[in-house]
Amino acid sequence: MYRFPDHLFTDVRIESVYSTQILLENLELKQNKTKTDTGAMIRIYDGNRWYYHATTEIDRIQDAIDQLAAMATESPDIRQNPVVGWLEVHTGRHFSFADKRVSDVSNQNKIDLAKSYVPIVRQAEAVQKSRIYYLDKYTTKHILSSKGADVSFDSQSCSLSVRYTLQGSRSPFNGGEDVYETDFALLAEGKERIEAALARDLDYCRRAEPVVPGVYTCVLSPVVTGVFAHESFGHKSEADFMVGDETMIKEWAIGKRVGAPVLNIIDTGTLPGAGYVPFDDEGCKARVNNIIKDGILTGRLHSSYTAAILGEQPTGNARATSFEFEPIVRMTTTYIGAGQDTFASLLAPIEEGIYIDDLYHGSGMSTFTIAPKRAYMIRNGQLAEPVLVSVITGNVMKTLEEIDGASDEVQLFSFAMGGCGKMEQYPLPVGFGGPYIRAHGMRVQ
Repeated sequence: MYRFPDHLFTDVRIESVYSTQILLENLELKQNKTKTDTGAMIRIYDGNRWYYHATTEIDRIQDAIDQLAAMATESPDIRQNPVVGWLEVHTGRHFSFADKRVSDVSNQNKIDLAKSYVPIVRQAEAVQKSRIYYLDKYTTKHILSSKGADVSFDSQSCSLSVRYTLQGSRSPFNGGEDVYETDFALLAEGKERIEAALARDLDYCRRAEPVVPGVYTCVLSPVVTGVFAHESFGHKSEADFMVGDETMIKEWAIGKRVGAPVLNIIDTGTLPGAGYVPFDDEGCKARVNNIIKDGILTGRLHSSYTAAILGEQPTGNARATSFEFEPIVRMTTTYIGAGQDTFASLLAPIEEGIYIDDLYHGSGMSTFTIAPKRAYMIRNGQLAEPVLVSVITGNVMKTLEEIDGASDEVQLFSFAMGGCGKMEQYPLPVGFGGPYIRAHGMRVQ
């Protein structure tokens, strides 16, 4: 298709993204936007540096290749370069959503779906403000390279998100729930989930009292577990943070114990959801990456470049938010693996602790922070009264060692709105999740 220059590595990533955004604000239609964006990222590598060009002029990709080649320095041994050596060669068409594309669903059907959730919000008198979002995206990618790669694949998401402000006993309470699917037909089945979330939020905001600050044993729900894994450890596993940092490489040596024996953390692009990436943006095939196994650091996340620098193997984690950006090391679906407990057995030995049921957001590298949305006291092994918690914090390494229990079932989630941010690239779709986990020594305010 294209003339690739001799003695240089070249790849081309062509993307087409169809998307819809519908907003009902206070139950009235305020936004209805559909668009399709098509563009390409062209890269050339001469063994010393990368040269990039992003364009929406698909018919001028060859011109962009020629311009980049003119800036690069030819390398007759480019195929022997370790970075180029790790770049995989895959071919074929790998389409999972061609028979149920959201782009084939009429816009009116999407509006009708959003409006079908209106009665749930309308019935609650405590709702002061509300927003109902319908969002979808269908993406196709085609990656070609001078090594012979020629692979095409797709991904898809659609979601219905309800956000509302309730009048609580002390102050307004911001709540909501998401229904995320890869099949539009399944979104209509989320009404019971939204109704249940609204009922929980109404009860919580009416009864919750401020928590007594202190250090507690906490049980985290699967969604909180997932954000903890993503923010507190997932970013630490992205290998580009280690390139040139000898201290960090030593601190995070493969084979080192970094957590309790019950702890397993996995990242994979093979699972359905927002983190589904059958091939990364360098054309590397997705695989299951065990980052921590039984508390031992067993791997990290790589692009071809970081794998070559650190003498490890690519993992399918070179990702970009769009064709406008070069791939960097990013998570896909990151989760903590299942244990052998039940939710009840995790609570049972706790005389006084806190259960974190849901959260607004989390962050962390060396120290993690979680801002709970709903939290409940644990008393004598049972869930008790709801409490208002502004933040829970802890040292990442210490907390990984303080996890002493995980339930035997894993739940996975997707960000319906927003996503992961790194450097200037935001939002990137990712998945996250895990079991219920129990951790000691968390600071609660």
